[in-house]
Parts: sequence; structure tokens; C-alpha cells
Amino acid sequence: MSAERIHYRTAVVGGQEIFYREAGSPDAPALLLLHGFPTSSHMFRDLIPKLAARYHVIAPDHLGFGYSSAPSAKEYAYTFANLAALTGEFTEQLGLTRFALYIQDYGAPIGLRLALAHPERITAIITQNGNAYTEGLGEAWEAPLALIAERTPETEAPVREISSLEGIKWQYLHGLPDPSLVSPDAYHYDAALMAREGQDAVQLDLMADYGSNFALYPAFQEYFRDSQVPLLATWGAHDEIFVPAGALAFLRDLPEAEVHLLPTGHFALETHAAQIASLIDDFLTRRL
Repeated sequence: MSAERIHYRTAVVGGQEIFYREAGSPDAPALLLLHGFPTSSHMFRDLIPKLAARYHVIAPDHLGFGYSSAPSAKEYAYTFANLAALTGEFTEQLGLTRFALYIQDYGAPIGLRLALAHPERITAIITQNGNAYTEGLGEAWEAPLALIAERTPETEAPVREISSLEGIKWQYLHGLPDPSLVSPDAYHYDAALMAREGQDAVQLDLMADYGSNFALYPAFQEYFRDSQVPLLATWGAHDEIFVPAGALAFLRDLPEAEVHLLPTGHFALETHAAQIASLIDDFLTRRL
């Protein structure tokens, strides 16, 4: 496998097709990139080439996202526990026995569930607006928290807007000093996939299940304390979904964690991919 080239592959896991991007030598240290909502491995398109020369980089699309299978909510129970189990099977099928995690947004509870199940497999964690503390929840959580508390047509309506083009565009551009640095291709790509038939129910089910992640926050934090896993936070300081307090909270359980608050928003890779790649390479080189 050429380290300079990205390969676009599909694995069949649990009867579902999981699309993934792969680059770098299989003999290099492995780095598993787990994307958030409402995007896919597409969010790593600029990061992967910057890391592939030194790392074996794998970036899957979660079930229901990107180019992976998207069974309807009637055919598949969309929960974070199920997505984490599927991701765990995916790593085993690819023979990933030791790897660092890059977690963002939804990728955080999925990846941290993997860490709880097999802490011996996790070499390091890079969190980019990937939350594990209640302090990290910003004002943008008002509508999702209402849905989590009680799922009704009234609480579903504002959450549906989050998956609209305008809702997705806000996630990409809010808080950026210069929004013109973000290609509109990114949010239009996500919005087109979110507009597919059946996505409305899939995303409502996942958002309604997000409370199961809050219930695991104490377990995630205990894992941090017990393992002292090397952790790097490269966080968009202007994010109102997962706010900077969530990045700083890691230091409570991981005093040697390294936290960088960058002058950007929720999707920091759109504006700071080169800087984040440099931080990751320096961090992994020193800490692994």
C-alpha cells in the first residue's frame, strides 16, 4: 500500500457495508478516525494525506452516514451502543489490535465505548470537539436535551432542523473569524446525505439515544483516571456545541493531557487541518 495514496474500501461487518478510507503502511502505528454528526469520513479528507506517511490511518463511515449502509430505523436499532459494537467488529476484521483514536462529536462516545471494552487496544486519544464531560455541553444542546428528556412531535421538530442545510451550515460556520475559509462543498455534501429517504428517523433515534452517553460519562472518566491514556485535545474554541470547558475538563482526570484551543469552530479541520496534523504527529511521536 502506497503511503501517499488514499484507498476507498468497503468491509461487510455484521451484514452491513461499512465504507472506509485507508492510507499509510499497515506496519506503521495505527490511527482510527471516528467522525461526528452530520458528516462522515469526508471530514478527514485534508487530514489523512498529512498523516499517511507516518501512520496507518483508517477512517470509517458510521452506519447510516456517508457511503456506509443506511438501513431504515425500522430495520436497525440506531443506538450508540450498537454503532460502537459494529465499529469494534470493524476494527477486529481489519486486524487492528493496537491503535490511537481520533474522536469528534458522535465519534467520541463511539470511540470511548471501544476504550471501555478493550482499554489495552488504545494507545492514545486525540479529541477534536469530542466530549466526555457535562461541562462541555453548550447552548446548542437545548433542543436535543428536550428530545432526550421526552420524545414528542413537539420536541422532535427543532431537532429535525439541525439536519437541514441551514442547520448543518450553522455547525460549519458558526464562530469562525473568517467563514470564507470553509468550502461550501462540505456542508452541501453532508446536507445531501442527510436528505436521503429515511434519514430523518435515523437521526432522531440517534439524538434521542444520546442520553445513554451521558450515563457513561462517569465510566469514561474512570477509564481516563485508571489508564492515564495519553490524550491530546485540539478543540475549536468558538464551538457552541461542545464548548472549551469540555476540553479543559480532561485535565481533571488526565493531568498530563495536552489541550490546544484553536481559533475556530466545531469542524476545526475545515480551517486548521495542517496545524492539527502537526500537533498529532508531534504528540504521538513523543507519547507513544
